[in-house]
Amino acid sequence: MQQRSHQHFQAVAPRLGWVRRALAACLLCGLAGAALAAPLQAQWSFRLLPGDAQLSAHPGMETWRAATVPGSVHTDLLANGLIGDPYVGAVEAGLQWIGLGDWEYRARFDVDAATLARPHAELRFDGLDTFAEVRLNGRPLLQADNAHRTWRARVDGQLRATGNELRIVFRSPIRTLLPQVQAMEHKIAGNYPSPYGDEPKDAMVGNFVRKPAYHFGWDWGPRYVTAGVWRQVHIDSWDDQRITDLAVRTDALDADRAALSVLLQVEHSAAAGKVPVALAVLDPEGKPVAQLRRQVALQPGSTTLELPVEITRPRRWWPVGYGAQERYTVQVRIGSGVGEALSSSIRTGLRTVQLQRDEDADGGQGFAFVINGVPVFAKGVNAIPFDAFPSRVTRERLRRDLQSARDANMNMVRNWGGGYYESEDFFDLADELGLLVWQDFMFGGGMQPGFDPAFRANVVAEARDNIRRLRHHPSIVLWCGNNEEETAWKDWGHGKTLKEADPVFADKVWQGYVELFGNDLRAVVAEEGLGVPYWSSSPSNDLDTKANDSRRGDKHYWDVWGGPALPPTAYLKETPRFMSEYGLQAWPQQSTVDAFATRDEQQIDGPVIRAHQKFMAGEGNTRLLHYIAMEYGTPRSFADFVYLGQAMQAEGIALAALHHRASRPYTMGSLYWQLNDVWPGASWSSVDYYGNWKALHYHARRFFAEVAVAALRDEGNTSVSLLNDGLQPLPAQWRLRVLDFDGRVLQQREQALTLAPQSATAVARLSDAELLQGADPRRSVAVFDLMRDGTLLAQRLVYFTAAKDQALAAGQLQTELRAVGDHHVLQLRSAGLVRGIWIGFDKNVASVEDNAFDLLPGQSRELVVRGAADLATLRKALQVRTLGDTL
Repeated sequence: MQQRSHQHFQAVAPRLGWVRRALAACLLCGLAGAALAAPLQAQWSFRLLPGDAQLSAHPGMETWRAATVPGSVHTDLLANGLIGDPYVGAVEAGLQWIGLGDWEYRARFDVDAATLARPHAELRFDGLDTFAEVRLNGRPLLQADNAHRTWRARVDGQLRATGNELRIVFRSPIRTLLPQVQAMEHKIAGNYPSPYGDEPKDAMVGNFVRKPAYHFGWDWGPRYVTAGVWRQVHIDSWDDQRITDLAVRTDALDADRAALSVLLQVEHSAAAGKVPVALAVLDPEGKPVAQLRRQVALQPGSTTLELPVEITRPRRWWPVGYGAQERYTVQVRIGSGVGEALSSSIRTGLRTVQLQRDEDADGGQGFAFVINGVPVFAKGVNAIPFDAFPSRVTRERLRRDLQSARDANMNMVRNWGGGYYESEDFFDLADELGLLVWQDFMFGGGMQPGFDPAFRANVVAEARDNIRRLRHHPSIVLWCGNNEEETAWKDWGHGKTLKEADPVFADKVWQGYVELFGNDLRAVVAEEGLGVPYWSSSPSNDLDTKANDSRRGDKHYWDVWGGPALPPTAYLKETPRFMSEYGLQAWPQQSTVDAFATRDEQQIDGPVIRAHQKFMAGEGNTRLLHYIAMEYGTPRSFADFVYLGQAMQAEGIALAALHHRASRPYTMGSLYWQLNDVWPGASWSSVDYYGNWKALHYHARRFFAEVAVAALRDEGNTSVSLLNDGLQPLPAQWRLRVLDFDGRVLQQREQALTLAPQSATAVARLSDAELLQGADPRRSVAVFDLMRDGTLLAQRLVYFTAAKDQALAAGQLQTELRAVGDHHVLQLRSAGLVRGIWIGFDKNVASVEDNAFDLLPGQSRELVVRGAADLATLRKALQVRTLGDTL
């Protein structure tokens, strides 16, 4: 549950007298056996349950075969060569039988003598997906019905030295729930309609089961209703006591002092009595900065202790851009005898968090995160699960994508509610990188059966498990009840339709929603969340009358791309208090498409490409073409389609993000949809499944930079704001130049000013007539520069017509690739304007440090090439695209 490190405890012990004296006892814990938690070392196998209906079409699947835990049915079938790669080609429909089957897993294992000698033992299952019947050595052990919970079962006296057998039957969630859902006289709205006919569209089961909702399919990922032991299994054993929880509550914190309460939960099975407790706090370098020793009384059962501790001049944890990401280690030891000593430790950061909800004079209400007393403009992104099969997500993959977020100047990630609660690795990396985490509870859409008390109790247990597991991470700054369920009920017709069919049942459904998301989860966060705020849904104003309101609470805006499919300039007319979702779609780069489709299969309306385009059941390319056509015309090839789609996505999201930043402090957050991909395919991501940056991510690094220019043109007028997210005033100059595409300066002006810290400063509103002064709009560009002492800090280009109408010339860009010392450099130059430069390498043999930018007339750039290929290979693989060449 918590991070524990006996090794770290040993490393710092010589610096603290009582720790040194206790060290021998601590080291003997594993031998004498006070308490031990260890992953189950077992030989795992799996099979389709004998007698299952799927065997008629898939004979032989009842044979036991090797399995991997953590894992899933799909990954085990793939490893055994029983199915092809679920991500390659158009195979999804042919694999739906897996989710309709009942599967059995078997673990055979031995138990060491020390574990058997302890009087108490339990098996702990960190993730069972989902309807699981568990037996140990032929005897029923537990029944699970929630993939998001930790399941525990006492096994005192049931373990043997050799030949233990654990069996787990996983029942199909579709077959388990569909009869009762179909039996409902009036259905509640489901999450995502299946295109495969496994569930009728009016009887979806995903919102009735506590399982990752995206497994049932989403508009960016496949439908693979998997099953299995998806997280680790442990054997926990102990003597008279064990530590079951350790947390640190911040009672007061400023630059001078931190007043903390260390919350320690101990399970005690002996008679009541007193035991010694020792506590140490180590600073980020491992130096002890506080300690406490006392006798505490333990009663039989569970005891929660509060141990006060103070730190002078604490080093606070800050989001990136606001300070360092300092973390302390808190260590606790109970008992003094060799056979009784228990120790536990956690690593945490010290910070305060507030969700600021100031009322406006006109009835609006703000939405801003305040960390350590400092308001933070949230610049970031929504994250979806990192794979269809979560056991395949490594720490390295998480680091790759979260580092990409930080490298693009983001400071917040929203963990969307249709997946699963992420691993310790995710949050540890977010702590390290300074990324704030908005954490949804795992509800992705539709409507929940909150009217069922058993369902609500299951969710409350799930919430308590995960809050306790994760609450020591300073990166978590919000727990949010669900994604889009309130707005679906109020705005999408879900509530209206049910009220018309059965007003009594509709009222029951809504009251169940209020109980679950308005009361139950709020109470759990208040009890367990160590002061992190709760928000009932996104978007919402926390159960206010209107769910998706630009003037109050957070906002999801999908009139661009979704709904009426308005042009990207519509973003400039929508000014929310906090924009928590908006997005435009694009395909990933050529090498990623090559991973699942042959070149012959890469047709815009081909079956494999449609299979990897999940929006509108494969019709999403029509929507994408609609947006490409607005700005660039109709692509002539699939390669043009990919390139132009990425350019459209990047330029459209830049409009929105810069508008949000320019609206500070009225608007205090901009989180676009989405960071990452669950598989290779079309989506709203800026980083594809293999970690490649789309054009959007390179643009994000610029539009989320600490200092930026928001020059935004709409309906013939350009508004200019200068953005400074820094903590200090910024003396600078801003400059306007209007150039023709050959580089002739049509007009120029410059002004000195000082930008206030953490501010957006409006400096101009200019009409096309003022800027062009009679020049040809097809051949002109306005250049807005922000400089300090002659050094360019930020730049924004504004064009006056759609790219398809501009006088862009082909063959303008000159490139030279050469070796410089131990690396390679690509030089770009052009006498005329070049738009939309994209630099790629065949088979992805290399990448460049920057991409997806324009080059002004006469400008040159040198880019470092990253990759191990030699110069000859790089020259052969180099591929450069521009809008002039493409259009």
